[in-house]
Amino acid sequence: MRSLDIARDTCERHHPGLLKALDAIPMQERESAASPVLDIFREHGGAALLVPKEYGGIGADALDAVRVTRALGAYSPSLAAAATMHNFTVAMLFALTDRVVPPTEAQNELLSRIAPEGMLLASGWAEGRTQQDILNPAVSATAVEDGFLLNGAKKPCSLSRSMDLLTASVTVPAPDGGEPSLAVLLIPAKSEGISVHPFWESPVLAAAQSEEVRLKDVHVPEHLIIRGTPDDPDRLDDLQTATFVWFELLITSAYVGAASALTELVMQRERGSITDRAAVGILLESAVGLTEGTARAVRDGVAGEDAVAAALTARFAIQKALGAISEQAVELLGGIAFIKSPEVAYLSSALHPLAFHPPGRTSSSPHLVEYFNGGPLQI
Repeated sequence: MRSLDIARDTCERHHPGLLKALDAIPMQERESAASPVLDIFREHGGAALLVPKEYGGIGADALDAVRVTRALGAYSPSLAAAATMHNFTVAMLFALTDRVVPPTEAQNELLSRIAPEGMLLASGWAEGRTQQDILNPAVSATAVEDGFLLNGAKKPCSLSRSMDLLTASVTVPAPDGGEPSLAVLLIPAKSEGISVHPFWESPVLAAAQSEEVRLKDVHVPEHLIIRGTPDDPDRLDDLQTATFVWFELLITSAYVGAASALTELVMQRERGSITDRAAVGILLESAVGLTEGTARAVRDGVAGEDAVAAALTARFAIQKALGAISEQAVELLGGIAFIKSPEVAYLSSALHPLAFHPPGRTSSSPHLVEYFNGGPLQI
């Protein structure tokens, strides 16, 4: 398929050999809980995609990022979901170093290791909790001398067994007693008090390693805490909003990738009539166009609530289209393919979890309607 080939070429340009290595593993093994896909991702420079070039990374723009994620999703929906969690977290951290405050020496040393060492970042934010905003803290922080003690749990937490660094957003009091603000904490995965526990029981997306991560009195020293500046405490919130757009674009692209693989099977096997195949292809390409069009807009400077509205509009439209793609593609591929090829049933099942990522369509609807009618967008 033409557009999928473009995505594959983009992935090959940034991560040579990655897709070939994934394709060498049978899909059932590739998507299992014991899958090696995250190790393969690390070995082929996957961690570096959104790391700026001055930190040894690739520095990809939004369009390339959604194309790479789509290509990953066509081979391993689990890996695409996990890569999304890493990449949107990386986007947040480096935006902080660029736009809020210069990193401390310790922070800079840590950030400089991500691309060269292939460090994988997990998110301790609220992503995954029903009807919650991904920007809400998922753990609590208690101020202590030289930092904070963290307590709480993130479930599910993708990359739970492969993460090198866990990030968490917490609400911290202002030093002068003013309004509390958000801070981002950098937590080495081997820190005392961090433990991983079974949580994900579904075979779908099992290779994303989305287990429960618990934090019990985990100490984070002050030098690993990124705060907003006193003269502009809201800037960190603004940056998290920008990162929200990254998350919605990338996670949507992951599922568009799985839909692409299913649609490609229909095309390759020439199932159904020309009109039937065209109908599935039109649905898929409309999803690709929405995703890539929004990514281009973000790349070219659309920001703030306009970017959030565009990303959510694309995500919810695509979410609906994926259901139709699944239904039509499985019908065209036929009962024998469904019975004999686990890949068909798996890819069809892997399209549905997009609806489970926050924010939910129901909770977002009043805010989008207000925005469509000329009001502000509150996410």
